[in-house]
Amino acid sequence: MILANSREMELTGSYHNGRELLNGLKNCVPDVLVLDIHMPGQTGDELAEIIAAQYPEVKMLALTNEDSVYYIKNMLRKGVHGYILKTTSEDILLDAILKVYRGEQYLETELKEKVIKDTLQAKKQISAIPVLSDREKEVLRYIALDMTSQQIADKISVSKRTIDYYRLSMLTKLGVKNVGALVKKGMQLGLID
Repeated sequence: MILANSREMELTGSYHNGRELLNGLKNCVPDVLVLDIHMPGQTGDELAEIIAAQYPEVKMLALTNEDSVYYIKNMLRKGVHGYILKTTSEDILLDAILKVYRGEQYLETELKEKVIKDTLQAKKQISAIPVLSDREKEVLRYIALDMTSQQIADKISVSKRTIDYYRLSMLTKLGVKNVGALVKKGMQLGLID
């Protein structure tokens, strides 16, 4: 109803599910597509990916109840140009459509702040990854290959006691209690393949 009453825009189609939308795009390709995330048949992120590939000229604006950073980032990765909530005002909806039409990205202020906060939090977590020396990483790789301390010591020409020291140091740095957990954590952090 909002779009139908707008003087600046022409509503070219309305679809109830993903199949209808994809069929409709074969006949009429809009400048801006307002896309719900939760549609019967196919989800909005699946549709966004298809539309971005088949109709790269279409600019998409997600309109949804989902304010989760996961959904926002996922939709933006899939080719959506903007993301707003269904609770938004008419003015914001129309402004978002116009900005997306002009090639700008659009996120409501509240959502933008959530994404920024989440990104900063992720960067803090990355910087909190313990730093292992090159030698510790090398020893960790051998531990992952199920080599004993003596085998590793022989391989890199150091004493078994030195290898035991490296093991203890890595257990402490990575905050784990046994070798199995050490290898698992090392893999999770990308310290070993």
